Amino acid sequence: MAVESCLLNWGIKRVFTVTVDNASSNDCYCLFEKENSWLGFSILNCKYLHMRCIAHIINLVVVDGLKETNVSVKRVREAVRYIRQSPARLQKFKSCCEMEGIESKSSLCLDVCTRWNSTYLMLNVAQKFENAFDRYATIDPCFKFDLQSSDGLPDSLDWENVRRLVDFLGHFYDLTLRISGSRYVTSNIFFNEISSVDCLLQEWQGSNDIELALVVDPRYKLEFMEFALSTVYGKEKGMELAKKIKLTVYELFDEYKKTYQAEHERGSNVAGNTSENNESEGAKKKSRLNLGDQFLKHKIETGEANSKSDLDCYLNEGIKVVDEKEEFDILKWWQLNSGRFPILSIMVRDILAMPISTVASESAFSTGGRVLDPFRSSLLLKIVEALICAQDWLRKSHCCKSIEEQIADLERLEEAFSLCEISSINDNTVNLDS
Repeated sequence: MAVESCLLNWGIKRVFTVTVDNASSNDCYCLFEKENSWLGFSILNCKYLHMRCIAHIINLVVVDGLKETNVSVKRVREAVRYIRQSPARLQKFKSCCEMEGIESKSSLCLDVCTRWNSTYLMLNVAQKFENAFDRYATIDPCFKFDLQSSDGLPDSLDWENVRRLVDFLGHFYDLTLRISGSRYVTSNIFFNEISSVDCLLQEWQGSNDIELALVVDPRYKLEFMEFALSTVYGKEKGMELAKKIKLTVYELFDEYKKTYQAEHERGSNVAGNTSENNESEGAKKKSRLNLGDQFLKHKIETGEANSKSDLDCYLNEGIKVVDEKEEFDILKWWQLNSGRFPILSIMVRDILAMPISTVASESAFSTGGRVLDPFRSSLLLKIVEALICAQDWLRKSHCCKSIEEQIADLERLEEAFSLCEISSINDNTVNLDS
């Protein structure tokens, strides 16, 4: 297997999860890994090895949504394309906006058909100018003639479909940006995000994967999970699912406890012996123990002094209340509290490392797939690997620009070019007169 060969080549011997898209071939691969278990380290016999990419699932939902209003989207797209074909048409359209009293800092932008985020941005801007499009059709006869030769002019029903679609895509646009981040933890937000999507879909219709990482988020724990599941599935079924998740969390914790408990105790004993060696001779004097002290000593020797595990103590604590405006750093919280929950923090470290998406946000919006051009396909595997790794290592977070920023830059460039054209026309007019 290619993935197995790469991992062995990189010297990776401890794999907790593999995040892949929902293709059937990936199901076969993950089943192969579970059955053969070539890895020397596995948690619960690779029970949680297969992690499905949420970005691909969202993409499928969005593509289906776009199919439902395909004709309306095409009509608006052709209308935008016609107006943007010349500066004169754009200027005439701006005059229509002024006459209709439409004030907007955004101007019409054309989408890329295979990138649904650009379609969302195009529709989101265009629906604000519905009245301007209607007025433009009355002053430019070619506009109506040109569009009727293809899909036709957008009518009131089309604009209503567009408004509903913009509302639909807006939630998934923001969601994709959040879950496709590659520079911060995403596994702890999976359950919250997918539950919100389920509620939105139910609301739109007529008003299952559950991620363990939600439980180790001190802002939510099991309380939010029980609340969300009861809201989505009803109280009886929701509590049943919450119970299964709780058992799964404890099963996973017990596996980590068996693996790391002895190591933790050895570290504690070393620290204890060092402390005893530093004690003064006066503090070592034996004194008669009362019954209470004897009982406590007995509990310590039998390992019953603290019967509650890290997980019990963590879940019994109240949830952490965070201001909505405050950005919560879950990794820092667990780093500061690792001393209180030594075994649990090791489990959390592995869970939070799981990516819930296989692609960055700029690729998650694409419906055309990620393909290699003929030149890159002809390169040696080592060269392709080196190029990809070097690009990732050299990329700086502040270099990434959102598509909205790019559109704003393009608008400024277009205005500058328009001014240059007007200035050039005026200069030519002056020369002819002279």
